Amino acid sequence: MIKLTDVNKSYIMGENILHVLKDVNLSVADGEFITILGASGSGKSTLMHIIGCMDTMDSGTYQLDEIPVHECNDAKLTVIRNQKIGFIFQKYHLIPQYNILQNVLMPLLIRGKSRKEAFLQAEEVIRMTGLWERRGHLPSELSGGQQQRVAIARALITKPSILLADEPTGALDSNTGKEILEMFKELNAMGNTIIQISHDINVAKAGKRIVHLKDGIMEE
Repeated sequence: MIKLTDVNKSYIMGENILHVLKDVNLSVADGEFITILGASGSGKSTLMHIIGCMDTMDSGTYQLDEIPVHECNDAKLTVIRNQKIGFIFQKYHLIPQYNILQNVLMPLLIRGKSRKEAFLQAEEVIRMTGLWERRGHLPSELSGGQQQRVAIARALITKPSILLADEPTGALDSNTGKEILEMFKELNAMGNTIIQISHDINVAKAGKRIVHLKDGIMEE
């Protein structure tokens, strides 16, 4: 469960103050699939960073699975981010010299899991994304859609409470983008909570609920 209440965020730009988020309120239940829809500059990326514990708010509260995130220091935010949140970006952020299997199991090795345990979990999520036969391939040997599937598998391997997707189809052609959105629907049907941000209403419609962000103000 995610609950943000009266969240504000500003940045100092020279002599000016840019008020990016203005008293934002948002609740997301476990198992929901929502889209935060907004134009460039609406504040949606800033909101995503706050939800993902990559940035802090100036005021307001944020509850994640009963954790008062707004009270956490940087070290605690890092723990929450690593344990509870899976990130999927427009740019896939794969390690180019590592193959699919190595990229996907890396988060578990960083956590100190044994290589055997990490391999078994990596096999599960790679098979889920339909890429097991290509597990030995490097990212450069894959299409954009396949690389995004690898990124999804990597996000899933830690069994996060939330999947955060930042313009996940932005670098893909329309048909491949539709395939990725269908995968999101399947993952959501399995019980995964998904929050995606987009500027595209057609992408937004993949979610079960759309919330609009305009000039830092949230509208259902």
